[in-house]
Amino acid sequence: MHGSHDHGPGDVNAKNERRMGLAALLTGSFMFVEVVGGIAADSLALIADAGHMLTDFASLALAWFAFRLARRPADWKRTYGFDRFQVLIAFTNGLALFVIAGWIVYEAIERLMGTPHVDGGIMVGVAIAGLLVNIAAFWLLQGADRENLNVRGAAIHVLGDLLGSVAALVAGAVILLTGWMPIDPLLSLLVAVIIVRSGWQVVAASAHILLEGAPKEVDTRDIAPDLVANVEGVEAVHHVHVWSITQSRRMVTLHARICDTEDSDDVVQGIKARLKEKFNLDHATVEIERGACADEEPKAASA
Repeated sequence: MHGSHDHGPGDVNAKNERRMGLAALLTGSFMFVEVVGGIAADSLALIADAGHMLTDFASLALAWFAFRLARRPADWKRTYGFDRFQVLIAFTNGLALFVIAGWIVYEAIERLMGTPHVDGGIMVGVAIAGLLVNIAAFWLLQGADRENLNVRGAAIHVLGDLLGSVAALVAGAVILLTGWMPIDPLLSLLVAVIIVRSGWQVVAASAHILLEGAPKEVDTRDIAPDLVANVEGVEAVHHVHVWSITQSRRMVTLHARICDTEDSDDVVQGIKARLKEKFNLDHATVEIERGACADEEPKAASA
């Protein structure tokens, strides 16, 4: 059996961790201001946004912890290290977005059936401050690795907050100018729809990785015929498995039957070079076979 054994931390780095931590501090600090403002103004848009900010703070803190945990080296129990934890956190954060959106929808319907009085002035003031805080947090996350699912999940939480602040600002302005109170829950419903859509993208992508699905850029059906056609000495390829630890740590294992006259080390090097060049798969474990596959059921002895 031939394989490569670099199970390093991959795309986890200090920049992601630092920016995630700062975004968590910003969000958590402002959350209390928004709760007080939402209660004082009797605004669902502000209270919903504050509730969203609470889960955002928890999500960002967990995301920060996932990056910190992923620094730990692999051990005999977890031979791939702790990188996958950040995908698990992204999946959890995505599910949390559905819960938040459901609560906002429920509260908005309750509000539409009643006639609450909302203080537009307080709404506008708190919403402007919230908008500035969310822009700062979103900017911090945009400077991190945007291909990372953990960063993407956290950024969607913050983006949902940013949209919530915009909705609260618009609702407050409309109430100040026209006195039309239903704008508050109606804009909250719009934010809920956006949150669900964004949350689904993160849940689908992280679930695919957790289910050991092949990266979307790789069609596993192409690997065997490509290696047979392009690597000298390869007669057949089977038992191909491709999956990801994180979005950037891709793995592949396969069996390759080679000609009796070929040097196995040369063929393995050729296969690995082709996998990296053609499919961007740089962590490969290749089992070389000459003749029958060792995993095939042995034939029963003739009577």
